[in-house]
Amino acid sequence: MTALRQARPEEAALISDLALRSKAHWGYDAAFLEACRAELTWTAEQCGSGDVVLAERDGLVVGFYALGVGAAPDRGELDACFVEPAVIGSGVGGVLLRGALAEARRRAWRLLALDADPGAAGFYLRHGARRVGEVPSGSVPGRMLPRLEFVLSGSADA
Repeated sequence: MTALRQARPEEAALISDLALRSKAHWGYDAAFLEACRAELTWTAEQCGSGDVVLAERDGLVVGFYALGVGAAPDRGELDACFVEPAVIGSGVGGVLLRGALAEARRRAWRLLALDADPGAAGFYLRHGARRVGEVPSGSVPGRMLPRLEFVLSGSADA
């Protein structure tokens, strides 16, 4: 069973390493991953903010998501959703995404947006996201990322 819990400040390095391993799952080379390192590094302050949530199985961290404030009070951002490569395809991503959507609804957000890795966009689209455009990568000049949104109802059910 996969359980969700709040991240702790002392888990920043563990979370950052997991993000890089998960990004590497898509076949990126070392130079690309190094270019993404700063954007995928999580601080102790971020991990203790209440906006970073970990997925655990049998006491091991197997993924995480992070939420951020959007451009308007009723909009949020899914800043990250990463799964340990060894368990990709086992349902952890779905647990994380449902948790993030439920928390977004709890915060009374009407939209939850994200800039998806092109390899992961299909996952979000299968779970109800819609593509609304493209945005430039924060790490790699000239690279464009799919901009996706989840339209949220008032229900807390994910």
